Amino acid sequence: MVDFLEDKSLLVTVGLCVKNNAEIIKTAITSLCNQTYPSEKTELLIVDGNSQDNTVQIIRDNLTASFKTVKFLTETSGLGIARQMVVQQASGKYIVWLDADMTLAKDYLENQITYMEQHPKVGIAGAKYNVHIGHGLAADLENIVYAVDSVFGQRGNASKFGHLPGAEGAIYRVDAVRAVGGFDTRINGAAEDTEIAYRVRANGWDLAVTTETFTESTRPSWQSLWKQYFWYGRGGHYIFHKDPGSLSLIKMSPIGGFLAGVIRSPGAYLLTRNKSFFLLPVHYTYKRFAWFVGFCDAHLSGYGHSN
Repeated sequence: MVDFLEDKSLLVTVGLCVKNNAEIIKTAITSLCNQTYPSEKTELLIVDGNSQDNTVQIIRDNLTASFKTVKFLTETSGLGIARQMVVQQASGKYIVWLDADMTLAKDYLENQITYMEQHPKVGIAGAKYNVHIGHGLAADLENIVYAVDSVFGQRGNASKFGHLPGAEGAIYRVDAVRAVGGFDTRINGAAEDTEIAYRVRANGWDLAVTTETFTESTRPSWQSLWKQYFWYGRGGHYIFHKDPGSLSLIKMSPIGGFLAGVIRSPGAYLLTRNKSFFLLPVHYTYKRFAWFVGFCDAHLSGYGHSN
């Protein structure tokens, strides 16, 4: 046990933003309830995006830990405002973001908090992805990308010019996030986490990626991947117009995607010895094309032009 576990004043907030996640949410909640970090020092804030299934009831039914605080909030305007609601109401020194498709190791919270306590200049610390394959070609290709980047450095680097950690599994220092005004509530799609990480870093805080790992269930079909990256492209358009230096359109183009897939294919094969991962250039081209279509759709609709 590290010393801070004895500090009763060190409260951590877990932020969970959900919408129509009934099929997968139970595993995430179970992994949270099984944490070694004391539940009486854990605050859970759930923001539901007006789910049309029984996501919220499943969460209620599976909250077996005695958390210090549990609050259910509702929003209808997207992830930017959902995450900001957590930031505004958080009582903890840190916020750890749990997504519905994640599974945490039992000591995940404890180890992430330990890292932040030992590195007071870090404003945001992400984590790494476990290999999670055997769930269909589309899902496997998507997961192996995250795993390769975690193992071989793309997501193990949060330097000035390196990877900006996403919200999933990341731990945020509340003071650092509030100092930049929190999340941009005008973002109703994706990229709200990339955008705030960019501002936190610009405000003088370090960004990091720890050695902690989590498991994420990726999209199971090509159609769902298209919708996901179309959504990411719309968010990318918003942050590009807000600050062009935060995004490289060349890297996000289909050609950039093809090259990214070529670069990652050998690493994917080394991790798994699975030859199907040499399809990564095709996979990357497909999802970057979806991203680019979403970007163009946002441009034509004027989303982000006023920033």
